[in-house]
Amino acid sequence: MPIESLDDCLKDLPRDAITKPAKQLQELQLVRRSQTGDADAFAELVAKYRAKIFTVVYRIVRHEQDALDIVQDVFFKAWQSLHQFEGRSSFYVWLYRLAMNMACFSIRRRGQRKDEVLSDAIPSSLPSPRLTCQRIEIEVWLNAAFAKLSAEHRAVVLLKEHEGMQYHEIATFLNISLGTVMSRLFYAKRRLRSLLRPIYEQL
Repeated sequence: MPIESLDDCLKDLPRDAITKPAKQLQELQLVRRSQTGDADAFAELVAKYRAKIFTVVYRIVRHEQDALDIVQDVFFKAWQSLHQFEGRSSFYVWLYRLAMNMACFSIRRRGQRKDEVLSDAIPSSLPSPRLTCQRIEIEVWLNAAFAKLSAEHRAVVLLKEHEGMQYHEIATFLNISLGTVMSRLFYAKRRLRSLLRPIYEQL
């Protein structure tokens, strides 16, 4: 199955990809408190992201109880490994990558579940766990790469690829020239392709 083009991947960016500084600071404070052993601060992070991480894991393993068990392991591992988080990406991206890795490892370790043994014989519209892992991994890399763009470049990419605006609409919306829109979009996509090259080469 061919890997999606950069433009196709960009459409999967979350609408809140441009994080609000206040919320980002609040989250970082919770992380720093957690790194000092503050269990209450970590509990707030767990409550904030438990549902999202469950969705990530469930998309991979497609079994509710397995997903619940893995999510519990993810947060336990996150608590043990918090000292390794240096803030180079958002805490959610770090947690998201950890969840994806643990879910994919679970699939490889356990193999296909018994109820999936007939998957080759029975057509299914659901992607295989391997393809699901691949797509999730691309999304994680994409979000991490996107976070490295400047706010101006993130804005034009989101408006063009996620909101479907035309160049002149973006220019009006951001109160910049058409040439500036085209320039920012060109350099943003070039930067993303450079940042995403490792994941494309290994898949």
